[in-house]
Amino acid sequence: MLWRMDLADHLANVFIVSPRMPDLTSLAEQGGWPLLPETKITRPYAPLLSRIESGHRYAFRLTANPTRSRAETGADRGKVYGHVTVAQQEEWLLSRQERAGFRIWSSGDETAQTRDMVVSGRRTVSFSRRETRVTLRIATFEGTLVVTDPELFVHALSHGIGRAKGYGCGLMTIAPVR
Repeated sequence: MLWRMDLADHLANVFIVSPRMPDLTSLAEQGGWPLLPETKITRPYAPLLSRIESGHRYAFRLTANPTRSRAETGADRGKVYGHVTVAQQEEWLLSRQERAGFRIWSSGDETAQTRDMVVSGRRTVSFSRRETRVTLRIATFEGTLVVTDPELFVHALSHGIGRAKGYGCGLMTIAPVR
C-alpha cells in the first residue's frame, strides 16, 4: 500500500493506492474527523493504468525519501543516508527515471535544455522506532514527465519509487497534460 498526505489551506488530502479498498474509519476517528460520504472519494486505479501509453505526457507530484547507500567496512549492507541538497535530490530522481519508465520533460534544444521539475517542498522527519532513531529527508517533486516504458511506469505508480513507503513516501500522482 502506498500513501501520501498533502496539506494545503487547512485541508489534509490523503492519497492511497492499495490492492483493496481501504477502511479509513479508524484513521478518521483517531484524527477526530467525521468520515462522511462527501469527505472521501475513491476511484479504481486499473482504468487509469490501462490507458497509459508510451509518449503520453503527465504533470506529476512525488513525495519521496531520496537516499544513497555507502558501504561500511566489515558490514553486510551499506549505511543509508538521505540526500540533503536540492541538487542531490533532483539528481536522485533523474537517476531513477529510466528504470521507472519515464523521463522528465525538457524544453529547448540539446545545448540549452530546461527540465520541467522542481523540488517544491523539503523536510526532515525524525522519530523513534524499535529503540532506534529514524531520520527521513523527504522531498516533494513536481513537474512534467513523458512515459517511455508503460510497463515500468505502471509498476512505479503501483509499487512506488524509493524508500520509506510505509512513512508516506514513494507515491507518484499524475494528471494528463493537454
